[in-house]
Amino acid sequence: MTLIACTIDAIEPLTPTVNRVLLTPTTPISYQSGQYLQLCLTAEDKRPFSIASHAGSKQIELHIGASVADNFSSQALAHLQQLFAAKQPVLAEIGLGDAQLRTDSKRPLILLAGGTGFSYIYSIAQTLAKQNIQRPVFAYWGVRDVEALYHHPEMQQWASTNQLYQFIPVIQHSTPEWQGRTGLVHQAVLDDFASLAEYDIYIAGPFAMAGVVRDAFLQQGAKRENMFCDAFAYI
Repeated sequence: MTLIACTIDAIEPLTPTVNRVLLTPTTPISYQSGQYLQLCLTAEDKRPFSIASHAGSKQIELHIGASVADNFSSQALAHLQQLFAAKQPVLAEIGLGDAQLRTDSKRPLILLAGGTGFSYIYSIAQTLAKQNIQRPVFAYWGVRDVEALYHHPEMQQWASTNQLYQFIPVIQHSTPEWQGRTGLVHQAVLDDFASLAEYDIYIAGPFAMAGVVRDAFLQQGAKRENMFCDAFAYI
């Protein structure tokens, strides 16, 4: 995989613990929606992040956590901030993974994400809309609290563009003001679909979550060959 130098265009907070990072590759590069890149902190230290921008976008969007408890992401963000301040590019490997959107399928889709795994389904959702793909799409985004729904308005707008699209945010720790779904995001899917046999399912989130979701969905009829998640290669 060739290393690509990318200018760092912006680093801006989406929430107190999540930042949007905008990169522009200095060499033309292609990738598919649902793929990821690796930021190269050193020659040996490469950290993967889902690409949030849609296929064909010249600017790459990432959503990177900045929680003190998450050294993996916060160290990568600190590296980017240092380069940004020095006006230096970051090296990246772009267009990795096998869980990209399958545009040749005719099956309805379930997109499921936990936390900043949302960037993965956000890329796919944008591409579906831009390509005017007429398939039912159910996008589920699970977060701990309502403040973590940093792209809630964008997803509501996305759902409003096509009657086949539905956006279902799910909050673990809700407040009295929250009128939407609560609990675990994969349980919301299990509650909504008696059988998952006829769906293409795209999943992103922590490895532990991905394993639980895979097993639960298989028990509800999902077909392994129609479930896409890069974490499956490691669990």
